[in-house]
Amino acid sequence: MKTKKGKFTTQSIIVLMILILGVVGYYCYLVNRSNRSADEKAPTAVENVLLRDLDNNYPPTPKEVIRFYNDIIKCFYNEKCSQEELEALALKARGLYDQELLDHNEWDTYLFNLEAEIQDFRNNNRKISNISLASSMDVEEFTQDGYKFARIRCGYNILQGRESSSSLQVYLLRKDEDGHWKIYGWDLAENLRDQEDD
Repeated sequence: MKTKKGKFTTQSIIVLMILILGVVGYYCYLVNRSNRSADEKAPTAVENVLLRDLDNNYPPTPKEVIRFYNDIIKCFYNEKCSQEELEALALKARGLYDQELLDHNEWDTYLFNLEAEIQDFRNNNRKISNISLASSMDVEEFTQDGYKFARIRCGYNILQGRESSSSLQVYLLRKDEDGHWKIYGWDLAENLRDQEDD
């Protein structure tokens, strides 16, 4: 804004300075907003599982135990984990196991077998595409040898390249002295049918 004589007035300099400050301020706002967005990104599936505090927030039902166990399984087989994350996930999984199952699976052997299974899964280009857990109405609870047990079925769909396959697992859980349902064992449903036929 020039006057008729070609000189800038004080008023036009002030307006120009305000415009420059506005542009600089808006640029700073955009930069800070994008930095905050990067810092506030949603936690990964692995981080969500590892944040779960089993001591203070143990799953209350057999179905919820298996649901959380499936979250761990999906992390094992579908996510890329560091060695530290894998070991932390394995500890979470073992936190859901009955003491008898833990006694039959020493840590070093368990971890070795788990790593081998995961590697085999990846070598064969497999991925868990879907997990379908039985409804709470389909949980079979019974008492045996003074212990409360629960049996629940869970279906797994596996993709291998473009091929899809499915399997049905039956989980057996036992209630411990703290009232927590712990995974006592599992087997393929077809193996259990074969045993019943014998």
